[in-house]
Amino acid sequence: MSDTTHEKGRSPRRAAIAAWTGSALEYYDMAIYGTAAALVFPKIFFPEADASTATIASLATFGVGYVARPVGSFFMGHIGDKLGRKRVLIGTIILMGLSTFLVGCLPTYDQVGLLAPALLVLLRLLQGFSAAGEQAGSNSMTFEHAPQHRRGFFTSFTLNGTQGGQVLAPLVFLPIAALPEHQLLTWGWRIPFLLSAVVVAISYFIRAKLDETPEFRAESASAEVPPAPLAVLFRDHWRGVVRVFFAAFVAMVNTVFAVFALTFATSDAYGIGISKTAMLWLAIIANVVALGTIPAWAALSDRIGRKPVFVGGLIGTGVMVVVFLWTISTGSLPLVMITGILLAGVVYSMPNSVWPVTYAEYFPTSVRLSGMAVGTQCGFALAGFTPSIAGALMGGEAGNWYKVAAFALLACTASAIAVLSGPNRTHTMPTAELGAKRGCSHKLVPAVPAN
Repeated sequence: MSDTTHEKGRSPRRAAIAAWTGSALEYYDMAIYGTAAALVFPKIFFPEADASTATIASLATFGVGYVARPVGSFFMGHIGDKLGRKRVLIGTIILMGLSTFLVGCLPTYDQVGLLAPALLVLLRLLQGFSAAGEQAGSNSMTFEHAPQHRRGFFTSFTLNGTQGGQVLAPLVFLPIAALPEHQLLTWGWRIPFLLSAVVVAISYFIRAKLDETPEFRAESASAEVPPAPLAVLFRDHWRGVVRVFFAAFVAMVNTVFAVFALTFATSDAYGIGISKTAMLWLAIIANVVALGTIPAWAALSDRIGRKPVFVGGLIGTGVMVVVFLWTISTGSLPLVMITGILLAGVVYSMPNSVWPVTYAEYFPTSVRLSGMAVGTQCGFALAGFTPSIAGALMGGEAGNWYKVAAFALLACTASAIAVLSGPNRTHTMPTAELGAKRGCSHKLVPAVPAN
């Protein structure tokens, strides 16, 4: 069916708000966990190790969440393409919120010994499992509710929400980080995790009232939902999955900025001497800037296409990540602030604004959610361990920053090659015709009726 047939059934604004709030929660959770892993967790969950080892172990728990993402992507992808986008979005918001809240309730190493880091890892795995379906579900929902000529703009609200979460997290952590160390390490660090319950309640209320997408409803009504979406995905659209996997490597830049740079600039192990407060303010300002640049870049992609914005942003990001890490090594706070804002607020926002719509346009409705979920979450798995990899590359020496920069630059290059290999001018194609593979077929069965 054509896009115009379902135009009356679209709710682009409500879908965008639902995507924004869910993504804000996911990245609020990720940002507060990353901040706590850099500043607090080494001391309360790994106190018997030396400072450098404790930091690497703590950052590794951040990466553990990404291990669960590929597993979760298969499960969430199947549910989303079989039973509907709305079911995935309700499930992910509940699981993410509950696991984050429980992190704030955990006992410390001094209280229960090794059980404390074990429980931390378990909850981090649940966060990762949930996150596997969150972005792909939100992307599919906003993409399929959006009018054809504004798919980029509306789908970008998923990533705009991530910036909102990354603004909220350091704002919450700023007064917490200023507490006396004893208060910070005993009860202060728990507050940001417990506050996630508020965002969960708001997000659930919004998502419960959202309609299923016109595209999925049409497939369900005409029995065009495949009985095994993953089988169809890997049989007919495996190239799209591989392309998304490599393109998703750019996410490593985000974890370099949000987690590793915080450790590099503030840790006694490197002797740079920039304050925690200054780096938290950098994250806030850069993400506030991104709140404006992301929809602007996405709207531009609706006019000129996805590739020019995506690849142009990757080139700029590769350059700026090198400059940003160098400025940290100099200890110059003004330079760090300027380059950090340009990196995270401006140039990284280019690929960040268009990857949701770019990946969505690689796949047809029948496997869109699973294609994005599997491709991105397998690619993001490496991003989760980037802070640990970066810490190992540093080897405790501030002068080794260039090794981390080279690693990030390599990720940008791989992403650019993947995007350039993709189809052209997808922004001009009707939603119903995207990802079509001529000559392929699958047995059609009635789907569970969509809400």
